[in-house]
Amino acid sequence: MYNRIICAVDLSNAAQSKALLERAAKLLSAGGEIRLLHVLEEVPSYIAAELPRDLADRREAETRVELKAMIAGVEARVAPEVRTGAASAQILDSAADSDAELIMIASHKPGMSDYFIGSTAARVVRHAQCSVLIVRV
Repeated sequence: MYNRIICAVDLSNAAQSKALLERAAKLLSAGGEIRLLHVLEEVPSYIAAELPRDLADRREAETRVELKAMIAGVEARVAPEVRTGAASAQILDSAADSDAELIMIASHKPGMSDYFIGSTAARVVRHAQCSVLIVRV
């Protein structure tokens, strides 16, 4: 069992994310905490100049609402966390910041592009300083 788990989710697939959170809750020790993490991609500056100034704040607020809705009904201590940047780097930073013992992340079945570019899950596995559990969907 683990005391601190980072559960990295992609909100574009809510069912997969909810299932991942429920698995994390089963692995959590009594008194432990799950950080439910979603990473927003940064908008390039040449595009951001054309967008409303408060767009980033609105995106983060909407993401927090979605994470809180996902947490509802989960019987564990879960803290929502939203970060902005490259997904793999932010997942690793969150794990380091919280002294996590486990990172959980879902991964699609690998295709040819994963062999040339590498997926977020693969980058997390290569660089994590703690255990990583990859859940296939």
